[in-house]
Amino acid sequence: MRAFTLFTSAAIAVLLTATPALAQTDPNPSPPITSARDNNRVTVAVGVASLPDYDGADSNDFSPVGAVIGTVRGHDFFTRGTQLYVNLIPNTGNVGINYELGVIGGIRTDRTGKVDNRQVRALGKIDTAYEVGGYVGIGKTGVITSDYDTLTARVAYVHDVSDTYDSYVITPQINYTTPLSVRTLVSMGVSGDYVGKGFGRTYSAVTPIGTLNSGLRTYDVNDSGFREINASLFVVQSLSGDLRHGFGIGAGVLYGRLLGKYKDSPIVADVGSADQWMGAVGLTYTF
Repeated sequence: MRAFTLFTSAAIAVLLTATPALAQTDPNPSPPITSARDNNRVTVAVGVASLPDYDGADSNDFSPVGAVIGTVRGHDFFTRGTQLYVNLIPNTGNVGINYELGVIGGIRTDRTGKVDNRQVRALGKIDTAYEVGGYVGIGKTGVITSDYDTLTARVAYVHDVSDTYDSYVITPQINYTTPLSVRTLVSMGVSGDYVGKGFGRTYSAVTPIGTLNSGLRTYDVNDSGFREINASLFVVQSLSGDLRHGFGIGAGVLYGRLLGKYKDSPIVADVGSADQWMGAVGLTYTF
């Protein structure tokens, strides 16, 4: 499932984007970072989430989720869903502007396993897609509420290299994070998926043979376009007194809306829903 770890990944991603802000709000700050080698931190998270049965489903299942995020020798990395992002530009950890130029590797597992809906299940499983790509972005601290809030804009591109959907996905993303203290962070984000026509044919179309097997009407997608938009709200609370060390807990909600020709697919319009809700709670540990 595309959204398998999206919620938990985004929840702990605020730890990375807000690290400079947390350093400034700490009443007993650590010595300043003197080199990229000193800027090492890793956060892992595990939890449970309510996720759609497939992209476009009208029912949710509870699933375990997990994610990792961190900085090693100044290079940020994080998981977003079933994708791994690695920034090739070192982050100094200083308050101000930070740039991103990175690589992405991942898999797409939507409808690769058991699907609850009988008609969609009759269409057959889709092979796991293996994706590679890259991203660019820019982040700025000191935007609205204080000198320490962070606004990050990013555009990601991945291409299927396994011939499962033999196309691409472009994902613009905007995230705003504000630390309420060294113990509490709030993060809001919006993103969208612009997909190539191969993606639409694989995940939204119903072939004539598929109609015979499932009873769903035949449907085709012949061009590219925006497939989905998402909006999220997350809160992360430290259990150890400092989000940069020890245990924490994250919770929140993500709403997605399928668009246009992808919303009109029979797996959505006839037996599913264009409105996609996800919610989760999880534990984090930072070291």
